[in-house]
Amino acid sequence: MKAEKYRTWQVGDVKITKVAEMAAASPPVPVEHLFKQATAEMLSGMPWLQPHFADTSGRILMSIHAFVIETGGRKIVVDTCVGNDKKRNMPAYTDLQGTFLEDLAAAGYPADSIDAVICTHLHFDHVGWNTRLVDGEWIPTFPNAEYFFGRTELDHWNNGGAITRWGDMMGDSVRPVFDAGLARLVDMNHRFNDEVALEPTPGHTPGHVSVRINSRGHEAIITGDMMHHPLQIGAPDMAIGADSDKEAAVQTRLAFLARNADKPVLVLGTHFAAPTAGWIKSDGKTWRLAVA
Repeated sequence: MKAEKYRTWQVGDVKITKVAEMAAASPPVPVEHLFKQATAEMLSGMPWLQPHFADTSGRILMSIHAFVIETGGRKIVVDTCVGNDKKRNMPAYTDLQGTFLEDLAAAGYPADSIDAVICTHLHFDHVGWNTRLVDGEWIPTFPNAEYFFGRTELDHWNNGGAITRWGDMMGDSVRPVFDAGLARLVDMNHRFNDEVALEPTPGHTPGHVSVRINSRGHEAIITGDMMHHPLQIGAPDMAIGADSDKEAAVQTRLAFLARNADKPVLVLGTHFAAPTAGWIKSDGKTWRLAVA
């Protein structure tokens, strides 16, 4: 299976580009690895998940990627993946030596062209390329960018949330940005301009946000980890172990699905395998994703 590195969508005057760091180039994983309550039989009851998001053996496909939003002359990166050289308590994500920055530049976005970075939350796979290792020190990857962090999210990690099984994300991927004077704290409903705004979607973490795009009557939303996989569209009560408040995460997801179903709102999943985006459609008592 060949991994997809780039994909682009136009939403009114806004251009959105996905740049993959770790796409579904390796074999899919059993669904229970991520969703403990899920089964292969559950997947088979959602045939719309195939072939993009699940196979016929009860395994799911995932992706780790960033999005770049071009809006009003600005270039905004949303979520910065895992990053190179980071020490994580998981071998698959430790000391990566990937080509993400080269791929970002090849897509038209060299690091020095980025003027804003949004982190939907502060888990390791959403902050990694905030920094890069140079001469033994972590420095901001995007030197000309403001990095936007939610106050609620940062408070969570500064008050015990940083004690985590994944590693020291705050030390290597967040605090160096503050030390460089590039960080900006914002509310969960912060608006960047008339086309791009944050939308509170708490549950996965207390300060989790998604990113809403509106332009010339067209609309899209970048989910962050409000949903990890399209399975959660058909079964929104499916939580994962990394959710800080599973009930809140489920309620946020249910409200989002009910509010956006059967409307022309393009949903871009931060961990959805290619083709990554689609529209929420009613499907009996629940919903499905119609791929873009």
